[in-house]
Amino acid sequence: SEGAQERYSQARFDAIRTMGRVAKDESCRFMLVCGDAFESNQVDRKTVARAMEALKEVPVPVFILPGNHDPLNPASVYRSSTFIERKPEHVRIVDSVAPVKISEGVELIGAPWISKRPAANPIEEFLAMLHPTDGMIRICMAHGCVDLFTPDRDAPGVIPVATLERAIEEAKIHFVALGDRHSLTKVGASDRIWYSGTPEATDFSETQSGYAQVVGIGESSISTKAVQVGQWRFVERDRVDVNSAQDVEALQKSLEDIERKEMTVLRLRLVGSLSLSLKSLLNKHLAVAEDVFGALDVREDELLVLPDDADFADLGF
Repeated sequence: SEGAQERYSQARFDAIRTMGRVAKDESCRFMLVCGDAFESNQVDRKTVARAMEALKEVPVPVFILPGNHDPLNPASVYRSSTFIERKPEHVRIVDSVAPVKISEGVELIGAPWISKRPAANPIEEFLAMLHPTDGMIRICMAHGCVDLFTPDRDAPGVIPVATLERAIEEAKIHFVALGDRHSLTKVGASDRIWYSGTPEATDFSETQSGYAQVVGIGESSISTKAVQVGQWRFVERDRVDVNSAQDVEALQKSLEDIERKEMTVLRLRLVGSLSLSLKSLLNKHLAVAEDVFGALDVREDELLVLPDDADFADLGF
């Protein structure tokens, strides 16, 4: 609903500020945003302006890589007057594959998407051209799905994990920060390829969203730590049986026990059969829940209503 949508939108901006505090507390040297910072290049001015206000409070340099939702094409949000005029000085768009020297001995490389549907993922060709580092820490920013997580491994934009692992083995890069997947996910056997996921949850299918990842990198060492920054949750309860008064009351109690309801999106799939009177009681409980949850999505395709004798007796005919 409108009120919940505004709270959810604000939580996304609050997550930026929270990540800034995490960066300060963890003594981070910079922050990476690996694609899809914006939902699309047609995002409204207000969203861009509010994002820039939040980024002002981040105390470290921020590097943003354009992804498939916000590619660096002629209509890019990163070329808009609102973004250019309001962008803080410490925020930088990774707009080419040219290496970025962050500090002495630390280099950042990234391959921005320049269209929504490239013929191949832009990071592949660039990694092939790199030479091994000579005592330098090199971090790679990339965007897109890796081949381990899709049945269509030959689709344009898919990144072969073997390509990333080979670049690490050859000392061309020391860590790969990935964007696109919404859940915090380690890729492959090593601890050097990660999706950090979205800082705020966005859907029921996500397994571990709402986190930022703090990474410590050395030439021969790596450490990773997930820090929760998100406030919202998407909770799905599949095939909840409701066949009796006890089942209805048990469901009502389980809803009452959920914490932070105003920041929880709940989906229920109900199965079973109820009398008219019990269905009326269930509807009452669900109406109360709808008033307090961030959103409530009830699926009743497999729930039958079967009138019994008591239902007709109560009509008073």
